[in-house]
Amino acid sequence: MTTESRLHHPDYFPLWRESQDTLIRTRLGGFYYLLAWLLTWGFSSTPLAILPLGIGATLFFTLMLIARRSHRLGAQETTADLQRWIDRHWGLILLTALGWGLAHAWALYRPEFAPSRLIATLSTIAFSTAMAFSFSMRKLRCTTAILLLYVPGLLVLALDHQQQQAELVTLALYFSYLLLALNRSHQEYHTTIALEQELVEQRERYDQLSRTDSLTQLGNRHQFNNLFPTLVAVARRQHTPLSLVLIDIDFFKRINDEFGHSSGDLCLQAFAERMREVFRRDSDALLRLGGEEFGVLMPDTLPNQARVLAERFRSELLASGFSLNERNLPLTASLGVGSFDPQRDDSPEAFFKRVDNALYQAKAEGRDRIVLADFA
Repeated sequence: MTTESRLHHPDYFPLWRESQDTLIRTRLGGFYYLLAWLLTWGFSSTPLAILPLGIGATLFFTLMLIARRSHRLGAQETTADLQRWIDRHWGLILLTALGWGLAHAWALYRPEFAPSRLIATLSTIAFSTAMAFSFSMRKLRCTTAILLLYVPGLLVLALDHQQQQAELVTLALYFSYLLLALNRSHQEYHTTIALEQELVEQRERYDQLSRTDSLTQLGNRHQFNNLFPTLVAVARRQHTPLSLVLIDIDFFKRINDEFGHSSGDLCLQAFAERMREVFRRDSDALLRLGGEEFGVLMPDTLPNQARVLAERFRSELLASGFSLNERNLPLTASLGVGSFDPQRDDSPEAFFKRVDNALYQAKAEGRDRIVLADFA
């Protein structure tokens, strides 16, 4: 199954889109955590005195940056694959948030960080704001990440609330705003995903309609023109058999003339249903090529297999006829059957013409019969 076809699955698309958004939105995050720490450490009063802490934190944020950038999405085949990738990446996001929350708390706690304390606090506000608006697809996880960014610093401020009361109250109020913004952003994100999924499904329906005959619900000539050359190319490249059956309803014009076009439409629908009953393998492509002419593309089907199925269809059609207004009318068909031969068919058009000639020979010889293209 291709990625394009998986996108039409209602469970796959939301996870696929979420993983794409997560990957795009996380690329710069790791870099700015590292940069914020370097500024906080570099503008402290005594950077060299706290060298082990500075280097240790620098290594941590560097590792988080590398881990986030190297955790690529790759080819995710199933919803379970996507869910595992999302879970692992959120693990990196939460771990980074915890690391920064502790770094902010330490900067608020230690006096040597007094000159750069504002840098750490503003960075915390920036990171939590970006988290609320960029990673709102998972509300609970995003809330947890914001708490990891905020709570350590708030606890340190609470220890000395009399001296830092204004900063504590301001950060707490902004934290409440972030939760409200997160809730709104979460709803907007999933509304957007639902709309996008609906557009994907509508595009698939329109594409299906463009490839389907509205009366019989078989594939139409447009689908045949796209599919036939592809199957011929595969058969040529892989040296696998490909058979084609062309079918023409005998004396169909009489039904339209004697019983009206609405009865003719009912006949075509019944004919298509008979085709489905005989050519019912998943690999068979059933098509209405125009008017009363039909076709069956049969990949991986040897000539004798195609002939047997075609003969079964012809004989069952002859035996059952067509029921109209409690009357059973005779109904037969002429068939041309052939298999792709790379020695004789230098193009898809040559293959089709060979089978089409067999169909016309069947009609010329009296109808209600099969002619094999190899002997046409």
